[in-house]
Amino acid sequence: MSIKTKRIGSDMAKVISNILLEEARDTLLKQITITAVEVTNDLSFAKVYFTSLNTTMSHQQLEKEMEEAQPFIRKLVAEKMDLRNTPKLKFLYDESIDYASHIEEVIEKIHENEN
Repeated sequence: MSIKTKRIGSDMAKVISNILLEEARDTLLKQITITAVEVTNDLSFAKVYFTSLNTTMSHQQLEKEMEEAQPFIRKLVAEKMDLRNTPKLKFLYDESIDYASHIEEVIEKIHENEN
């Protein structure tokens, strides 16, 4: 991944975050946090990783909701970013935060058992 695509991914994460916070009407979308964006070298495709404060929906349901909002988000990204072609967006739930929380719990239990 080149420096240019990393910069575009970082900029795109900020733009999408602002779109979700300021322009989305759906309260579910306002609860989404963009954690990273990986853009392909030819800028045709972007993986958008996200987490959510919403605990009532499964990760699959959240991904489905984000995919349904994808045309709206992509259109606004195209308006706000100066790119020749706007990448197709693929939304993926970021498991890393849940995984880190799980590891933290395991470590805590180990320390409790030592005492």
